[in-house]
Amino acid sequence: MTRFHYPAGVAGTPRWPVALPPGTALTHAGLYVVDLDANLPSPIPTGRWESLVIPLNGGPLIVSHPTGDLHLTGRPDVWGGPTDTAYLPPGLVCTITSPQPGTRVAIACARVEVATPRPVHRIDPTAVAIELRGAGAASRQVNGLGMPDVLDAEALLVCEVLTPSGNWSSYPPHKHDEHLSGRESALEEFYYLVLRAQPGPRQGERDHDAVGYLRVAGNPGRPVDLVLEVRTGDVVAVPFGWHGPAMAPPGYDMYYLNVMAGPGPERQWLIRDEPSHEWVRGSWIGAHPDPRLPFGSVPAAQSTRRTR
Repeated sequence: MTRFHYPAGVAGTPRWPVALPPGTALTHAGLYVVDLDANLPSPIPTGRWESLVIPLNGGPLIVSHPTGDLHLTGRPDVWGGPTDTAYLPPGLVCTITSPQPGTRVAIACARVEVATPRPVHRIDPTAVAIELRGAGAASRQVNGLGMPDVLDAEALLVCEVLTPSGNWSSYPPHKHDEHLSGRESALEEFYYLVLRAQPGPRQGERDHDAVGYLRVAGNPGRPVDLVLEVRTGDVVAVPFGWHGPAMAPPGYDMYYLNVMAGPGPERQWLIRDEPSHEWVRGSWIGAHPDPRLPFGSVPAAQSTRRTR
C-alpha cells in the first residue's frame, strides 16, 4: 500500500471494505463501500460532509432519514447503466437497508464547511446523461451521476467511467489540483475500481484475475511516479498530480467510480491536459467511438452525447 493505492480490503473491514472519510486519505473527499446484510439497517456515516448513496450492485434499497424514506431500485451490477442515487446533506442521522443479501453500496462524501440548506432527494437514472468520450482505443463511457448538470450540491462531484477491454481512459493524462479561474479546478479524487473478464465462457472464474493499470505522476515540488496494477475493490487516492491513462488490458473491462471534492470557490470540473499529450484529442476528430459502447441499456428518456 502507498498513500495513493489501497488494495481491496486494506482500507476497511469485511462488511465495510472501504472506509475513508474526508480527512483520512484525502482532505476534502471521502469514500465508503458497504456490503449489506438482508434486512439489517446500516448507519450511513455522517458528519460535516454531504453524501451521495450509489448502489453498485443489487437492490432495492431503503435510505431512511429523519423525515422519511427514499426508495432506490439499484441495479444488477455496474455494467448495466446508471443507477438511481440518494443525496444526503450534512449532519443527518440516516440508515440504509436492503432485503437482498450481498447488495454493495458506495457512499461518496465531500467535506462541507458552510452548507446551503438542501433537501434529501432521489435522482432518477434517466436524469443522468451518458457521455461517450474519446474515439477508437481511447473510447470510454462516462455516467455523470453527481456532476453539476445532474446534482445540486455544495462541493461533491461524482461520475462513473467504463472502459472496454483493450482501451485507455483518463487520457490524455490530466490534472485538477490548482484553482485557475476558468481553466482548472482544485479537486482531489478517488478511483474505486471494478474489473471483469469480457463476457464469454468461464467469465465468472476469470473475473477473479481481472486486472488493469493506472498511472499517477507528480508536479514540481510534489513528486510521485507510479504505475499501479489495480483489481476489483482497489481504491486509488489522487491528492494532486497528473493522472492517467487508466488502462484496460485486452480481455478485461474496467469500471471506476470517481469521487471528487476540493477547496475551490466554484463547484466545477475543469481539467488541464498534460501539455506533451494534449495534441492527442485532435486525432479523434472524425473518428468513431468504440462500437461496444455504451454498456447497458439506454432508456428512451435518457440522453447520450459524444465529446472529445
